[in-house]
Amino acid sequence: MTTLTLTRPRAPRAAFASMVRNEARLAWRQPAGLIAGAGIALLLLVIFGEIPSFQQPSGSLGGYSPFETYIPILMCFSIALIAFTYLPGPLVSYRELGVLRRLSTTPVPAYWVLAAQMVVQACLMVVTLALIVTVSIVFFGISAPRGPAAMVLSIALCIAALFAIGLAIAALARSTGAARGLMALALYPLMFFSGLYYPVPFMPAVIQDISNYTPLYAAVQAIGASWVGQFPATRSLLVLAGYALVFGYLAKRFFRWE
Repeated sequence: MTTLTLTRPRAPRAAFASMVRNEARLAWRQPAGLIAGAGIALLLLVIFGEIPSFQQPSGSLGGYSPFETYIPILMCFSIALIAFTYLPGPLVSYRELGVLRRLSTTPVPAYWVLAAQMVVQACLMVVTLALIVTVSIVFFGISAPRGPAAMVLSIALCIAALFAIGLAIAALARSTGAARGLMALALYPLMFFSGLYYPVPFMPAVIQDISNYTPLYAAVQAIGASWVGQFPATRSLLVLAGYALVFGYLAKRFFRWE
């Protein structure tokens, strides 16, 4: 007696490209991510750049002006805002609406939605960072990054670490409201420790020690060092890699498609 084994048909690879385009169109129709990720950072960049005292070199900042130290902070802030808000948001919404469950009955793998979202948000991050760097150089006379290879490495590790945290938020949150709460719980303290509100070198020593092991400030240090032509400190790179691995594991461990 012969037993027939039915295999599930596979979606063509071109279907993934179509999914990415659809996700990009949805993001374009609701451009909150672009406005928040790029708009807020550029607004802060212009405000800081127009403050005369921010243009004066400071010995406490290694001879750099406060404005120069804020550029890596704003770059990391933009990445964090997109990764914590506009990466987990659609995934949690799709789970609530049953989109992922319906996809499980089609040849399209459900994880393609996750991959498509990551592609779209990564492209948004690249555009945002390019705008920040270009405006800093063209309109405020900041020197171009002297260590482009090290900066690419630093940005890649920053994106990996913050994406992993964003995916962990998507894994743990069971509703869009819960996702927003977890985002706020993660983002606002990290913004403080990154020096967005007040430069870290001016903070008490204990706060500086804590900041060194947070993903945002580790990224700020790595990108800042790359900008002036130095290779990032090993500690900063290891901190970012550690967050990427730990939160990536947590996201994989707890993520549910339904």
